[in-house]
Amino acid sequence: MSMNQEDQTIEEKQAVPPKKRFSFRKKAERLAEGSRSEQRRKQKNNNKLPRLRVFPIWLRIIVVLLLCLIALVIGLMIGYGVIGDGAPVDALKKETWQHIIDIVIKTE
Repeated sequence: MSMNQEDQTIEEKQAVPPKKRFSFRKKAERLAEGSRSEQRRKQKNNNKLPRLRVFPIWLRIIVVLLLCLIALVIGLMIGYGVIGDGAPVDALKKETWQHIIDIVIKTE
């Protein structure tokens, strides 16, 4: 072998060390492995039955509206009876509200 050929082979070996090539392979294998596990997870999710809700959405909406109505009534009774000077039950009477509307509109 001539000196020139030996220099070329040495330069080629030094350009890309074998460890680097090996680590690129490992990295590619890990990426491929990750995509395979993702595919398995998707297949597992596709095999599941649809979830049956114990507490349906329409029932949740009704319960929330009822809770809001109860909170409104309790707030009216506390505001009229405890903070104001009336009886708490009077806040639920139609005459009380008619009187309040008359005061706001100022009808004579």
